[in-house]
Amino acid sequence: MSEDVVYVSNVRVERIKGALRRTYVPAESEPIYFSVHSEIAEHYKVDNNVIPPHVTTLDMLVASTAT
Repeated sequence: MSEDVVYVSNVRVERIKGALRRTYVPAESEPIYFSVHSEIAEHYKVDNNVIPPHVTTLDMLVASTAT
């Protein structure tokens, strides 16, 4: 294996409130918001009228492995 670092991901995550996060990722000009929705919000007892529903980190992880 090569010892040279080929890529360093520069990602910044800001906690806004509860499960709501604003994330800055490379190649996107606007932040991506993460939160919880549907069954996940229900499981964690998050009221989506208080914390808006957004994609979850689990959704992104599953999507990234499917590519």
